[in-house]
Amino acid sequence: MAKVRLAILDDYQDIAPAKFSHLSSKVDVVSFPKTLNARDPEQKQQLIAQLQPFDIVSTMRERTAFPADVVNQLPNLKLLLTTGMRNASFDMDALTKRGVVVAGAKGFGKAGEKSAPTSLDSTMEHGWAMILGLARRLASSDVSIANGGWQTGAAFGLKAKTLGILGLGKLGADTARIGVAFGMKILAWSTSLTQEKADAEAEKMGLAKGVFKCASSKKELCETADILSVHYVLSDRSRGIVGAEELAQLKPSALVVNTSRGPLIDEEALLKTLEQGKIWGAALDVFDVEPLPASSPWRTTAWGKDGRSEVLLSPHMGYVEEDAMRRWYEDTAINVETWLEGRKLETQIN
Repeated sequence: MAKVRLAILDDYQDIAPAKFSHLSSKVDVVSFPKTLNARDPEQKQQLIAQLQPFDIVSTMRERTAFPADVVNQLPNLKLLLTTGMRNASFDMDALTKRGVVVAGAKGFGKAGEKSAPTSLDSTMEHGWAMILGLARRLASSDVSIANGGWQTGAAFGLKAKTLGILGLGKLGADTARIGVAFGMKILAWSTSLTQEKADAEAEKMGLAKGVFKCASSKKELCETADILSVHYVLSDRSRGIVGAEELAQLKPSALVVNTSRGPLIDEEALLKTLEQGKIWGAALDVFDVEPLPASSPWRTTAWGKDGRSEVLLSPHMGYVEEDAMRRWYEDTAINVETWLEGRKLETQIN
């Protein structure tokens, strides 16, 4: 019986292949670690040509996109796998029409460790590393010392400042909890947030009612926040939820932090704001196009100089915690094995 062909995409750390080794008698595995951007016409054609022979494709959530015009040119594709339980870069209607099964991964792994740290924990930790890294000027200070310099400027203190949380879900509330430990005031907003819901989130964290305050509007959140941290799920409605208007409402001394999804903030407006030095700085783990092109102004601009804001960048590392990644790929391998045996996938999402 012919083996099925499995393509592993965007596995930058080369973690996945070992997780499929026990299936080697049934599955031919090929890794493609370089991300191809389906929004670029040339790269889209490369992606289609690369994947046409494969029956199964394993992806890391929202690295490689699968729009309809890619899906419809993959005649052999039968199973599309993603880490996490949602993937906004998949055209689910096109995949369902084609009869392609789409399955997620919860990150429990072979041991089914539901209490193990998750990618949400990792992202929260990374978010605070970015807040502190920017506020304490760690990256610019490191570069200065390496090049024979010394202090690059004064740090941005946290105590008694207001941490603005845009989206008080599990990740937003966890981020806010750490802010309380630093002696910060917490102000949160989302389209559906009420003070009652904010109080319930605080109580889940072992905090008193009223510690998380609900802003009356997004405008109040932006005008009040000393640090604005974005924790929204990307959708058509939330795309650009922080735009030129919201950026103009921020204090000149404000910091913006985004570890959620790049398109939640209007990138053009943010670049303009930072180039003009209208806020203190920004710490970004996510971008509109990933990986960042070599010519991206995020890479080429001399941030923190000639009146420009301070900027700290990381390559979408928030959820890239080794144990969590291994468990995700273990779940993905379990999905492949289950599918090969003709059994229903518990994590099917279409």
